[in-house]
Amino acid sequence: MELIDLTMIWILILGFGVLMYVLMDGFDLGVGILFPFAPSDRARDDMMNSVAPVWDGNETWLLLGGAGLLAAFPLVYTVFLPALYIGVFLLLAGLIFRGIAFEFRFKANRSRYLWDHSFNIGSTVAAFAQGAVVGAYIQGFETEGFQYVGGPFDWLTPFTIMTGLGVVTGYALLGATWTILKTEGETQAWAWRITPWLLAGMLAFFVVVSVWTPLANERVFNRWFDNAHILWIFPLATLLVCWWLYSAIRRRLEGTPFVATMTLFVLFYIGLLISMWPYAVPPEHTFWDAASDPGSQLFLLLGFLFVIPFVLGYTAWTYWIFRGKVSSDAGYH
Repeated sequence: MELIDLTMIWILILGFGVLMYVLMDGFDLGVGILFPFAPSDRARDDMMNSVAPVWDGNETWLLLGGAGLLAAFPLVYTVFLPALYIGVFLLLAGLIFRGIAFEFRFKANRSRYLWDHSFNIGSTVAAFAQGAVVGAYIQGFETEGFQYVGGPFDWLTPFTIMTGLGVVTGYALLGATWTILKTEGETQAWAWRITPWLLAGMLAFFVVVSVWTPLANERVFNRWFDNAHILWIFPLATLLVCWWLYSAIRRRLEGTPFVATMTLFVLFYIGLLISMWPYAVPPEHTFWDAASDPGSQLFLLLGFLFVIPFVLGYTAWTYWIFRGKVSSDAGYH
C-alpha cells in the first residue's frame, strides 16, 4: 500500500497550475477582447502597455499544465486530443495570432489598425475555445476504454457555445477591472463605465450555465441536489462577491474590483471541481484510471517541485517591478 498518493499530489499541482493560468492570462486576454471598444488609440496604448511586461510570462502556466497533464495522466490525451482537436487548435491558434499581433503592433504605423483587430480576434477566439473545451469536459466524452469513438465536432453544442461566451464575458470583466487598476484618465474612466455591464453579463451567463449544467449531466444534478444542504453556500458566496464587486465600482475603489473578479473565478473553479470530481475523462474514467506509472510520476514530480517555486518567484518579482499605473507617454510610473 502506498504511503503517499502521488496521483492526488499531481491533481493538486495541475489544479493549481490551471487556476493560475486562468487568473494570470485571463485578464490580458480580456484586454484583447475589449481592445476595439476602447475610446481612443491612446487608450489602446495604455491597455497594451499595462500587460506588455507580464503577458508572455502568464502563459508559462499553460505550458506547465499541458506538460504535467501529459506526464502524469497520459491516457487523458488519448481521449482529449481526438475529441477536442479542433477546439484546442483554435485555442493555440488564437494565442499565437494574439502574440504575433502584440509584437507587430508596436512597430506598425499605417497598418496598426490591422494588428489591433488581430489582437482582438486572437484573444476572443482563445477565450471562447477555452470556455468551449470546459463545456465539452462537463458534457463528457463517448469512449470505449480510453479510445474516443465520437465525431470531431461532438464538442460543439449549444451548451459549449454558451460556456465559451461565458468565459469571453468573464475574461472581458477581468480585463476591465485590470484596466481600472493599471490606468488613469480617459482609459480608466471608460473602464469604470463598462465594468457594471460586463458584471451583469457574466452574472447572466453564470445563472444560465448553472441551471443548464445539472440538466445536461445527470451525475452533476444528483451531486448538487443530494448535497444541497452544504453546497448552497457556493451560489450564495458568488452573489455576495458580485455585490462586493458592484459596491467597489460605485465607490470607485481601484484595486477591489480586480480582486473581487478573481475571487469569482476561484469560486467558479471550485464549483467545477466539485461537480466533476473525481473524473478525468467523464463520465467513466477517474484520475486514478488515467494516471501514469507511480515511478514515472515520482521522477517527474521531483522536476516540477523544483521548477514551480522559480515560476512563482519570477512571476511575483515581475508584478512587483511593474506595479503602479501605466500611461502611453511614460510607461510605468
